[in-house]
Amino acid sequence: MFAITPMYIKKGDQVKILSGKDRGKTGTVLRVYPEDDRLSVEGVNIYKKRRRPTKQNQKGETVSVMRPLNASKVMLVCKSCGKASRVGHRLEGNQKVRVCRKCQAAV
Repeated sequence: MFAITPMYIKKGDQVKILSGKDRGKTGTVLRVYPEDDRLSVEGVNIYKKRRRPTKQNQKGETVSVMRPLNASKVMLVCKSCGKASRVGHRLEGNQKVRVCRKCQAAV
């Protein structure tokens, strides 16, 4: 088995998509799956899924489903400089704070 790497992106963060069909889009993280190293981003990686009718006299339908992305395909967008950047860490007092690597501001 392989070890779980720490996730530097949390729920509510603004992220930019680096690769895939939605490359260049930005969105808010809705849910994080740290055990799978994946996360769901609002309005990104949406696929169509056909659902069967569950009851009699009901029609089948096409539903839009949001699939989770791999965490390596997104980059955190800094709130102060507005650019996509890597995440660093700094100790402020007793707390470990996430830091933007470009402008050194706390995220």
